[in-house]
Amino acid sequence: MTDAVIISTARTPIGKAYKGALNNTEGATMLGHAISAALSKAKIEGAEVEDVVMGCAMQQGTTGTNIARKALLRAGLPVTVAGTTIDRQCASGLQAIALAARSVIFDGVEVAVGGGGESISLVQNNQMNSFHAVDPELLAMKGDAYIAMLDTAEIVRNATTYRANVRTSTVLRASAGRHLPSRAAGSMTSLLRSALPWRSRTRRPVRYRTGR
Repeated sequence: MTDAVIISTARTPIGKAYKGALNNTEGATMLGHAISAALSKAKIEGAEVEDVVMGCAMQQGTTGTNIARKALLRAGLPVTVAGTTIDRQCASGLQAIALAARSVIFDGVEVAVGGGGESISLVQNNQMNSFHAVDPELLAMKGDAYIAMLDTAEIVRNATTYRANVRTSTVLRASAGRHLPSRAAGSMTSLLRSALPWRSRTRRPVRYRTGR
């Protein structure tokens, strides 16, 4: 069976929501910068890429309408490259990488790009579309469906506190085993050090009412 190996990584710096250096940077430009940098580091031409998969939890505005497709075009890849965007909330980027890996392993894809991105500043603000965001019938059936991801993380953290330590360590070992092929690309430390230099357009910090 074909193995999927990570050969290059790149990421943008993380800016403060509404106040940081990336608070006026469009989604396609931000993601496209990371895509082009990752390909450049791997010495891969854009035309060699068959698919780009991006995760995004807030797909509207600057990160709406298939941001993966717009980002790959912004990165200079040809129109023949496919792009798809998926939403698994806080695991969207990780799911995108997993899906890209599967396409290499099972579908014969030679080169795929996986990743994710969000723009809190340009999406979660007073322009955010909240029209009919809540289905009253679903709210009555399962109100937990509308819990914010930060609250969900707290619930999961509290729940796992009561689980046996041996169970947690088993999950960690299993995860490490699944990611063994990526060792050829370097350690997690090298990924954390892979932040790209950036020249951005910044606007004055704005306080938005998000309704939370």
